[in-house]
Amino acid sequence: MKKTFLIVVVVLVIIIALPVINMVRWAFQEKKPLNIILVDKTVPTIEREKHKLFSWIITNERFVKKDSKTSYSYTNDYYGFIPKRPLREKQWDKKDYRLNDLIELAKQNDVVYFADTYGVFFNDWWTGINKSRKSRKLYGGLNNNDFLLLKEMKERNKLIIVEYNSFDYPTAQFESIRSQEKLGIVFSDWTGKYFSSLDSTSANFPIWMTSMYRKQYMKPWNFSKSGIVLLNEKEIIVLEQGVQLKKSMPDIITDDEWCKKFGVIGKVAFDKWFDIIDPLDNNIVSQFVIETTPAGDSLLAENELSSTFPAVIQDPSSERMYYFSGDFATGTIPYWTSMFKGVDKLKGILYSEKPEDPRRFFWLYYKPLINGILTDYYNSAKK
Repeated sequence: MKKTFLIVVVVLVIIIALPVINMVRWAFQEKKPLNIILVDKTVPTIEREKHKLFSWIITNERFVKKDSKTSYSYTNDYYGFIPKRPLREKQWDKKDYRLNDLIELAKQNDVVYFADTYGVFFNDWWTGINKSRKSRKLYGGLNNNDFLLLKEMKERNKLIIVEYNSFDYPTAQFESIRSQEKLGIVFSDWTGKYFSSLDSTSANFPIWMTSMYRKQYMKPWNFSKSGIVLLNEKEIIVLEQGVQLKKSMPDIITDDEWCKKFGVIGKVAFDKWFDIIDPLDNNIVSQFVIETTPAGDSLLAENELSSTFPAVIQDPSSERMYYFSGDFATGTIPYWTSMFKGVDKLKGILYSEKPEDPRRFFWLYYKPLINGILTDYYNSAKK
């Protein structure tokens, strides 16, 4: 009896002590001062889920503000749309940089990350309203000041990361084109997403896609399996599992050279929104691969599309400018876990060994990618 009691006590002590030890290890690990500008205009909830994963990573990896040496706050340290409490009153604010701030911002900061510029629309803000593809914009779109900040940061050879949906609606065409030119890419106007079920009655399915499909093909939406939807302003393509697809979820594939450089896994499933770009002369770090059948190949070819296209590109000259062709920073995660060192080692709890587990993307790809890019810049800036 005493032996059993002693074992229970030891186990409890270990369970209590391990989190404390890992928190202490996190607190005492080396701080890496970097001034980071984070832009997120798509914040319809207090969760800030469009940039929360990025903020979690920089906190966990101990990237801190240069002046105060304190960690970044995912709720406060960003530019963009700001929901105000109490939420039921639907009040909001915004934090923008003015034209006369840009030179000083670029001078004082090391990194700019455009996590999401899409914005917040009437139907996003007023929940319960019937969802349509477009509604009245409250705030959003890549604008002139964003472009000028990007330009100023590039001229100062600072680190620039731009993410999915910076060139599509509601960004004005002029801002879109010149931002693409600055990054050295061409946006195809096509975006896409994997759906675990194409059944239009499924929870959270974008019902506007069905009316878009009926208008284009003059027939009903009869899809029910998993698959991928590709669309642009006026056209929609549906790739269904077992018909046009051998495997419904896209993969991100990375060559060994880049795996070693950034510590990312060579193949990982991706279930969020993505866009299709032409990388021109940029380095291709990773690629999206859609496993299509001959019928799928034909459908893509008819629309001048390919089953392989860039996921992450890097400017070849400075190696300090990146474009992520996917909704990488979006996700929810208990933010308090960012203050534990080694939390990503909890394999089996945080993610599984199954290749199709979408949680693997954050832990095995996005987290090491962001840490690798920021650490490379931090080390080179110290020299």
